[in-house]
Amino acid sequence: MDFDTIVIGGGPAGMTAALYLLRAGKSVLLLEHEAIGGQISESPRLENFPSIKRISGSSFADALFDQITDLGVKFEFESAQSIEKIEGGFRVNTDYNPHTAKTIVIATGCKHRHLGIEREEELTGHGISYCAVCDGAFYKGKDVVLIGDANTAIQYAIQLSDGCSHVYVCTLFDKFFADNILVENMKKIENISYRHNLSTISFVGGEELTGVIFEDTKTKERIQYDCAAAFIAIGQVPDNEKFASWVDMDRGFIKTDESMKTKTDGIYAVGDCRVKNMRQVITATSDGAIAAIAIANYLNSL
Repeated sequence: MDFDTIVIGGGPAGMTAALYLLRAGKSVLLLEHEAIGGQISESPRLENFPSIKRISGSSFADALFDQITDLGVKFEFESAQSIEKIEGGFRVNTDYNPHTAKTIVIATGCKHRHLGIEREEELTGHGISYCAVCDGAFYKGKDVVLIGDANTAIQYAIQLSDGCSHVYVCTLFDKFFADNILVENMKKIENISYRHNLSTISFVGGEELTGVIFEDTKTKERIQYDCAAAFIAIGQVPDNEKFASWVDMDRGFIKTDESMKTKTDGIYAVGDCRVKNMRQVITATSDGAIAAIAIANYLNSL
């Protein structure tokens, strides 16, 4: 085997798994095909990680990568395409090379589902956000828009109402798809209003967002909400299909036990790519640490 462990994905979960494995004296190959840090690298501010008052997402990711580099991680900028079982472990085939290891950590994360309209990418971090937990505090005392209709969206709306002046909840369909108790709790909050059947047309503003324009899908009326931020909560998209033969999944997310082990001995999954209730940097790093300890014990037993 080339390595004790191959970690597929260079976000906080994957890098933390690598960190703990390296400190346990194991050899680790880290594969990443986009950007070190994953989603957090795109966040301009990270303020809810213990002991760090404020740091940019990219700085946080760079510091973690430097830490594992100093410990001797092997890094390749490659995209994992498939996993094969071989004697003594696994082969990971990438878009460039095959690599072998005794164990695998899948840490591919997931991406927030985007609306796909003009200026969405440009204004992300400048008024457009996909995480109220991460960014809601920056808009205290201001009006915000929440786009979405399921549990996460309603939870975000309730959370935002604690600090924001007003929360406008806008849904594409004619009803909510969240748990009824959440919807009823939201409806009791005075500074939350909602409207159904709204299709997002465009974002307003210069360097920072100042409003969102919608179209009523029934009346075709155009409606503009002036706001300091638009929180988009229309789901997340995992990328786990290439590993489907090795893991069980629920709506595309990988099922694991409490040690992050999948149904296949030697294959673990950590971070946003797995089934879990909360997807935050702190829970991703926790997953990585838990998996690494389990893997070290597993490797020591071979």
